[in-house]
Amino acid sequence: MKLNDFFAEYPDIAIAFSGGTDSSYLLYAAVKAGANVRPYYVKSAFQPVFELEDAERLCRELGVSMRVIECDVLEDPVVRSNPADRCYYCKRRLFGLLTKTAAEDGYRVLADGTNASDLAGDRPGMKALEEMKVLSPLRMCGLTKDMIRQASRNAGLFTWNKPAYACLATRIPTGVSITRDTLEKIEAGEQALFDMGFSDFRIRVFHDAARIQIPENQMPRVLAMRATIRERLKPFFPVVLLDLEERPGMALPQDPGEKEQHHESE
Repeated sequence: MKLNDFFAEYPDIAIAFSGGTDSSYLLYAAVKAGANVRPYYVKSAFQPVFELEDAERLCRELGVSMRVIECDVLEDPVVRSNPADRCYYCKRRLFGLLTKTAAEDGYRVLADGTNASDLAGDRPGMKALEEMKVLSPLRMCGLTKDMIRQASRNAGLFTWNKPAYACLATRIPTGVSITRDTLEKIEAGEQALFDMGFSDFRIRVFHDAARIQIPENQMPRVLAMRATIRERLKPFFPVVLLDLEERPGMALPQDPGEKEQHHESE
């Protein structure tokens, strides 16, 4: 099946949209195919501000109206307790809201940006999407991550080389309760590193410390700037640690289940 065939079969469709590589290309393909498409962005404590800004920019460039839905995911005590299958409950909550809102707008079919490179395996979040009948056109059409990046580049989408960015909750170890304060510290700390020119990294919470994971090719610069990094992160974390494991890049999840998020951010 080709994407044009999919949109011919489903001409009226809502998309769970994040402004990342995958959902951006899906939205572009829908617009190009002439589908009646509406992107929906769920704004929650799990998503950093720049994700919404990227989503808004992409929609402006495509001439599409995006609807932003606010959801307090931390209201759910199971999500807040952060069990190993947290993403299942999170996706049930978020996609339940998405489905309800889209239906109110007249859209009976909801799609997400899961691609053919995303193997289901033991993925609670993907199980939730299957149960809720959410369609994944990129995966259905056999489009891998590399294929989507190349097609996005050819289409002139600024998201073609956007690094993978899993939701902020994945930075907190399983079993450790998620708080808004911790999420805000992680977001602020990562933004500080972005502002210093670093990319494709993560700040993992280790007790009260920030454990920085960064690609190997950026390690020398991290070491050279360690005093500055420590100063910039000090308002958020009393201790800053550097993970010395070799990491060629963050295109693939570095912790199990990292890609389990409400909608892809890649």
